[in-house]
Amino acid sequence: MRFSGTSTYITSPELRDIVNVAIDLQKPLLMKGEPGTGKTRLAEAIAEDLGLELLVWNIKSTTKARDGLYVYDTVARLNDARFGDGDVRNIRAYIKHGPLGRAFASDKRMIVLIDEIDKADLEFPNDLLHELDRMSFLVDETGETITARERPIVIITSNNEKELPDAFLRRCVFHFIDFPTPDFMRDIVHVHHPDVEKALLDEVLTRFFWIRDLPELRKRPSTSELVDWIAALRRAGISAERITSELPFLGVLLKRETDVELVKRAASRPRRPGF
Repeated sequence: MRFSGTSTYITSPELRDIVNVAIDLQKPLLMKGEPGTGKTRLAEAIAEDLGLELLVWNIKSTTKARDGLYVYDTVARLNDARFGDGDVRNIRAYIKHGPLGRAFASDKRMIVLIDEIDKADLEFPNDLLHELDRMSFLVDETGETITARERPIVIITSNNEKELPDAFLRRCVFHFIDFPTPDFMRDIVHVHHPDVEKALLDEVLTRFFWIRDLPELRKRPSTSELVDWIAALRRAGISAERITSELPFLGVLLKRETDVELVKRAASRPRRPGF
């Protein structure tokens, strides 16, 4: 079972190798990188390439580790006890598996994406250590232990908003996705816009990386915003020549008023080599 990328998700050799190392070692793969570098899309690409089902666990500030394993629906059981609509003696009927629980209970290998783990509280990663190590969990209400028949491939993403505990990090394979170089970005754009005009793409990439290099920019535009910007320019019939003298549709690239004003001021200055 080897990951090699897909036609819609271009990977570097280093990224392909680390994915396959994590699969071979049967360890969670922790992905970091700035927003928009394709961390979440990686899990989708692995599922597509390997033909496995993907289960997504979107982490929020209120998420608890147990939510990914199972939830005991006490309200449904209480209603059934009051109104006689179910067999309340069958506690298993009120146990609902979360993404990790479903993957452990399945007789097929699955991929589990734990997306943006750094949004949860500081204890969340530590609360998952036992389950990720042993690939099993105990259902307290029934005393049943669910053990994975097929060890799932676990992908974990983080935007580096919080430091993760050392004990958790030791159990993961780690990879930081660098922001694409201009040449690599050109390949990515061609996946989404295969017939884009070369002159337009050249000018767009020059402007895009110039904007990202502005030191006072608060939120640098991402790959997905670049792809959207090119789509907007093409639909409006904007030529490469026009981009050399102005920057249309900045709101597609930049999402803060201060950043838009900063770029406009910088663009109004005399053009420098490489701009």
